[in-house]
Amino acid sequence: MSFSIQHWWLFPFLLTVFTGILCPAIGTVLIAHKRLLQVNLISHSVLPGLALALALGIDPGIGGVISGLVGALVAERLSMKRNEDFEAVMNTVLAGSLGLGVLMIPLFGIRIDLEAVLFGDLLTANLSDLVRTLISFIVFSFLMVFGYRQLVHIGLDPEGAAGSDIKVSYLRLALGFATALAIVSSMSAVGVILVIALLSSPTLLGLVQASSLRIAMLRASLFGLLISLVGFFTAITFNLAPGPLIAVLCVASLGFLPRKKHH
Repeated sequence: MSFSIQHWWLFPFLLTVFTGILCPAIGTVLIAHKRLLQVNLISHSVLPGLALALALGIDPGIGGVISGLVGALVAERLSMKRNEDFEAVMNTVLAGSLGLGVLMIPLFGIRIDLEAVLFGDLLTANLSDLVRTLISFIVFSFLMVFGYRQLVHIGLDPEGAAGSDIKVSYLRLALGFATALAIVSSMSAVGVILVIALLSSPTLLGLVQASSLRIAMLRASLFGLLISLVGFFTAITFNLAPGPLIAVLCVASLGFLPRKKHH
């Protein structure tokens, strides 16, 4: 009892730290691969999985990861047929996935706090939320340790990588899985919508004059951690919602991006 009263902030704080580090690191790789739109797709595709998992009485996080990954796979398969219309295909699958999730809620007669799913409720985070985030962190770290060079090759020369021995489709699938894990594990912190900001703005800051993907990831994670901690402690101090505040700070951080020089 004394733990829950005196240390109620511990799980939210740890979740803030790992989310702030993990999301920008993944976002850096996705931007390098020109796949950041996939984040938007996966974040909307988790809703059908959440609804089905709740209807079946299983962990909604499992359903969300599977659903998000299926959405990414469907979009990837369709975009291979119409590569020039990649963004249009992704947006169509995004809208369809979100619509399916909304339809499933009344069909299954379940209740989902859509506001918490979309915008998060960091201060109610518990041990299971932290464990999911740690699993996501470990999966992405494993991918970076054993697939870093291949991922860099795919980002720089996707056609050349496809013509070599690199299993491009498998690596993209692994990256999609890590992304889906990160989004679902971040639901408690900033929600599946606001996580897009955390995957994007610190990444843009980290990429400024970065000499390598590894350096860009490290810098992006540091910026993400700083933004997340400032948002967390400011929200605690002024009794605000941490998730939306972190997203607002992400937008504000774009003001520190250097202007492009026009020749």
